[in-house]
Amino acid sequence: MAKQYKHPSQIHKSGFDFLTALKKNNNREWFNAHKDVFLQEQALVEVFAEALLQELSSHDEIKTPSGKKSLHRIYRDTRFSADKTPYKTNWSGNFKRATKYRRGGYYFHIEPGNSFIAGGFWGPNPQDLKRVREDIAFDATPLRKIINSKSFKATFGTLKGEQVKTAPKGFEIDHEAIDLLRYKQFLLIRKFADKEVLNADFLKAANQTFKAMRPFFDYMSEVLTTSPNGEGM
Repeated sequence: MAKQYKHPSQIHKSGFDFLTALKKNNNREWFNAHKDVFLQEQALVEVFAEALLQELSSHDEIKTPSGKKSLHRIYRDTRFSADKTPYKTNWSGNFKRATKYRRGGYYFHIEPGNSFIAGGFWGPNPQDLKRVREDIAFDATPLRKIINSKSFKATFGTLKGEQVKTAPKGFEIDHEAIDLLRYKQFLLIRKFADKEVLNADFLKAANQTFKAMRPFFDYMSEVLTTSPNGEGM
């Protein structure tokens, strides 16, 4: 008989317990022996993901059709990895924004000791990266205003992501905005303690974190969907 939960759309400790056990027994024999537990816990995460999608859809247009569709597979692709353990030890998923005019993506990662809500641009293509850098080089003020705001700092701390070590091709090392021009990724990340994730208010906190990304997403979307002279692309 399925368990009854007072707050079905929250992350449950049983899900953490399963991931902890999986980390200690990351092999196919153990996983197959506990497949029924995995399916039960994954179903609970699907409920959370669906609730999060509904909250997110109240303030943004999302292409991802369901919480279930947002979830990533637990099976690892080990073909090109030195780590041959077959399973991920986290629950994760992402939501895609609708239409080419809404850029940026939303991501959630649930893992004992390493949970976070994130968003941004993980792997921008060369054309988009060049366009963003050109806008920053022309006038970094709009982006600085966003990332230096009290709400941004309180939620995300700083802009994160991989950076080039010196200066990207085509830009001077002594450019006044070189600190921003170095970024190859543009990530917004907010970490959560296990206690926070297991709290019934985590769904609300996750949605508020997504909502706090909008000024950054709106800026990037405008840059990436208009030409340098301000016309639509």
